[in-house]
Amino acid sequence: MSPVSRGRRRKGKNRSVRAGAPLAVVRAPVECDCPHCAAAPLPGQIEDLLPQAVDLESMHDPTEVEIVASMLLATGAAMGDGFDAAMVDLFVPAFEAKATPEARAVLAAIASVADGAVAQAAAEAARRLADADVNAPPWLADLDAPVTVHDCRRLVNPWGETCLLAGRFQRAGRSHAVFVTVDSEDCGAAAHILLFDPDQWDEAREGLLADMRAEGADVTEKKLRPGDFRRAVEDALDVRAEHDDDNPEVLEELLDEDGPGFQALALLLRSWIRSLPEPRPRKRGPLHDAERDVASIFALLDRIEPSPRGGLVPVQRRPASLPPKRKKAAGPAPIYQIKVGLRGARPPIWRRLEVPADVTLARLHEMIQVAFGWQDSHLHVFETPYGSFGHPDADLGHRAGSRVTLEQVAPGAGDKVRYTYDFGDNWEHDILVEKVLDRDGAVAYPRCVGGRRAAPPEDCGGVWGYAELVEILGDPTHPEHQDRLDWLGLDKPSDFDPARFDAKAVTAALQQRR
Repeated sequence: MSPVSRGRRRKGKNRSVRAGAPLAVVRAPVECDCPHCAAAPLPGQIEDLLPQAVDLESMHDPTEVEIVASMLLATGAAMGDGFDAAMVDLFVPAFEAKATPEARAVLAAIASVADGAVAQAAAEAARRLADADVNAPPWLADLDAPVTVHDCRRLVNPWGETCLLAGRFQRAGRSHAVFVTVDSEDCGAAAHILLFDPDQWDEAREGLLADMRAEGADVTEKKLRPGDFRRAVEDALDVRAEHDDDNPEVLEELLDEDGPGFQALALLLRSWIRSLPEPRPRKRGPLHDAERDVASIFALLDRIEPSPRGGLVPVQRRPASLPPKRKKAAGPAPIYQIKVGLRGARPPIWRRLEVPADVTLARLHEMIQVAFGWQDSHLHVFETPYGSFGHPDADLGHRAGSRVTLEQVAPGAGDKVRYTYDFGDNWEHDILVEKVLDRDGAVAYPRCVGGRRAAPPEDCGGVWGYAELVEILGDPTHPEHQDRLDWLGLDKPSDFDPARFDAKAVTAALQQRR
């Protein structure tokens, strides 16, 4: 048995590692059809996860036994919150009772990969076995050596979004190259983790860069300081972890892996970057950070209410349970005719769109941006009876919109949700499901079938600021008339027509983004 194999073959998927290929290539999990499709075993059943054999004779690198420990920890963590206690009370004593070189090695690896009480319990058990003269391979002492990183790189697209993070880790004279691919269209979540032998570093990095450019991707390579590399990796892993919290297939995939899965390699990578320098304080940006401050205030206000005795008291509001996603067996989703209206706009500004009912909220956000001619340069959130969805942010209570569909939060005709774009200007939209339609095979979706008036320009100050802008542009004698024209980049007032709207142009723009 391979030291990193659980001996379980995943049907229909080849996860073998070829000579010259990365040590581990991990794919993002497939999105679940039903939130209730996987049932986690109880903590009392986790003894089945104990590795039956760790072949120390075939191991030559402490990373190999760290991977074994990471697989165990990742599988247990997916079972529920009680796993840490089970590790301390069940796993660690079970390994220590074996009193074998393999047990000592696994305990030392758990102490290296885990943190908190689990790491402390495993370290103490490994130390007791060492004091009892239980043998261990000579390379096991390398786990105590500091981890450093060199050649930290980042591949970015023209919009400054990260596509890939790469670094060479070193410990006790041993090296490993790590690539983390990042999905900029999925909130910047980590998509794949690849672990390479050090002699493959240049070939793999240059080959991947060449392949991306050959496919038309305009990417550039930038160097990072170790602390900035640590923060970039942690951010990508944190977003992916937030997404996986809503994916009930994670445990099933972990149990069905024939090697280390994403969660196991993520734990290993987190343990390595913990020893890197602390990231530099973030620079507060003039745009998104200010918006987040505003959103934080509103989130706080939403959690308190006046007390009958005076003052304010916290309010516990629990959203309704999110309905399950449409199953594949149910066939294609119907089409929703939705009306997206900008709240407070006078005269009204709205768009009528036809979209698949199972469109994700992240994709719907993109459609609304196109329909209103905005640039997606600000934060956003969908407020629904089932919670708030957008870019995942635990402080704001926002969950990932990429994992939730429109029909989950608006199950039928007459249902409404609210969409807010730019927490500074606070563009609020009411989204109403007007009709549930059968699919027309001759129609390409999404499409725009109606609407009224041009959308406000970005950063004009909300509905009141837009009303003032329209008034100033319509009055050549206004002292700010020319300044506003210059701000909009217009030569003359007639270049801006607030009554303009073209449904066909919106549909064409939507089709380009399919």
